Amino acid sequence: MMLTRRALPPLALSAAMLARTARAAPPAIRVGVLRFGTVSWELEVIRRHGLDEAAGIAVAPLELAAPQAAQVALQAGQVDTIVVDWLWVARQRGAGADWSFVPFSNAVGALIAPAGSPVADLPGLAGRRLGIAGTPLDKSWLILRAYAKQLYGLALDSAAACSFGPPPLLAEQMRAGRLDALLTFWSFAAKAEAAGARRILTVEQAVAGLGIAGGVPYIGYAFSQRWAEANPVALDGFLAASRQARAILATSNTEWDRLKPLTGAADDGELARLRDWYRAGLPRHWNAGDREAALRLYAVLAEIGGRELVGPVAAVPEGTFWPVTWEG
Repeated sequence: MMLTRRALPPLALSAAMLARTARAAPPAIRVGVLRFGTVSWELEVIRRHGLDEAAGIAVAPLELAAPQAAQVALQAGQVDTIVVDWLWVARQRGAGADWSFVPFSNAVGALIAPAGSPVADLPGLAGRRLGIAGTPLDKSWLILRAYAKQLYGLALDSAAACSFGPPPLLAEQMRAGRLDALLTFWSFAAKAEAAGARRILTVEQAVAGLGIAGGVPYIGYAFSQRWAEANPVALDGFLAASRQARAILATSNTEWDRLKPLTGAADDGELARLRDWYRAGLPRHWNAGDREAALRLYAVLAEIGGRELVGPVAAVPEGTFWPVTWEG
């Protein structure tokens, strides 16, 4: 009888410990983030409001130094998802990878000019000094070139004196009067506007001018299809928490006040501009029409960017867009 009494408690204890462990370890999703990137804003809202816990998951952020480092981390299996350009996802998938994409933002950037610049529209760029954030293959630059060619018959790459570089460096050059206009990412455009720069044209307006319907995403969460199929609870929970966080950021100015240190905004004016640009870029829906618009934009970019941009992939590979839909 003594042996029986001594044998039972360890078994009961083991069962209790297993139950507690199961409750304490929800499915985890490792998210690669840049320290001051917009993804970090969303994850902070998820953390503050316990949206991951409510969705039955655990979000584990991994801070990375640069977009290229994020891509390497995803490819090496160090993270489960990152936010990246869907053109990268399509090209990688066309080369045999199994990445899939869910929209994160429809905001991309804008053409802006200093307050005293003579540039007021695209034709006004002829003979002027134009800075372009990124490389000659940046999608915003390709879209602007296509728009200028279609509407004005203007070959921007030869009509303007173009210089390419990182957004902070170009922003400083514009402040110093060395650029007449600047095509830059939306967050830098927002800060420049707060300092008095003029908005000439957003990339989204250029896309609409090409006859492509709104709703096209530009960046989104990329992840392995195999991982997603093996971890549906983690993925679905994360996407639900992500959308809830964006709903909070879409409506709560108080939430933005809390986020101010993470945004890098120098003052309340910059914060308000960042908030308004972020909200304008929220994907309100993702449906068959939006996917069709994305396919049309890909065709435009593939034509002007060529193989150097898209590689041998003439069309968006099947599976590039994860099969999820939402409205409103």
